[in-house]
Amino acid sequence: MIPIRDAIPSRTYPLVTVGLIVVNSLVFLFELSLGERLNDFILDFGIVPIRLFHSYNVGYGLIPKYLPFITSMFLHGGWFHVIGNMWYLWIFGDNVEDRMGHFKYFIFYLLCGFVAGFVHIFMNRTSGVPTIGASGAIAGVMGAYFILYPNSKIWTLIPVFLFFRFVEIPAFILLGFWVVMQFLSSAFSSGLSQQGGVAWWAHIGGFVAGVVLVFVFKKRKSKLPRQYDDEYWPC
Repeated sequence: MIPIRDAIPSRTYPLVTVGLIVVNSLVFLFELSLGERLNDFILDFGIVPIRLFHSYNVGYGLIPKYLPFITSMFLHGGWFHVIGNMWYLWIFGDNVEDRMGHFKYFIFYLLCGFVAGFVHIFMNRTSGVPTIGASGAIAGVMGAYFILYPNSKIWTLIPVFLFFRFVEIPAFILLGFWVVMQFLSSAFSSGLSQQGGVAWWAHIGGFVAGVVLVFVFKKRKSKLPRQYDDEYWPC
């Protein structure tokens, strides 16, 4: 299932969401310019679990060990990787930013990315494969959307045999299906993470972080403008 757009217009300009999309895109173009140096760049600025749990990299200080929790969120492994992540961020990010405010939303985004990184490391402690991508942080945004707008309709492209069909699906069904697929994928791909692949546990950790942290970062209803429709509130 591929989400195309949601039904809720943003009341404010999604400054942070747009900024994140621009920065991620520019960083990806910079990656393309590195040529043969790209692998070393990814190794330095991606998350490598073994650096934190094992001593073979004793030469790494605190900054080289922990800086990748930030830098890895802005790196991507290919065109489909960056386009897919930015597409999901664009669909779900503007409304979540609307409900949190620009600054709180930015902090929320980074925290979800941190949690996603730590969960991935904990579940892959012996891996020397660098992990990159904004998907953990974006999963947190999706988790927040799941709580804030469960009944929002998402216009979704669904493959039916050899054809595609557009269907409106409630957000709680679409995002619930998405997180279940992450759990199933993590179970079926167990043991493959040492050789690389999708960081399923980072997705799960980011989503759960978003579901929890949204209650800390969202604006109280009393502080929102009158034009916010009650139908989009979960309770």
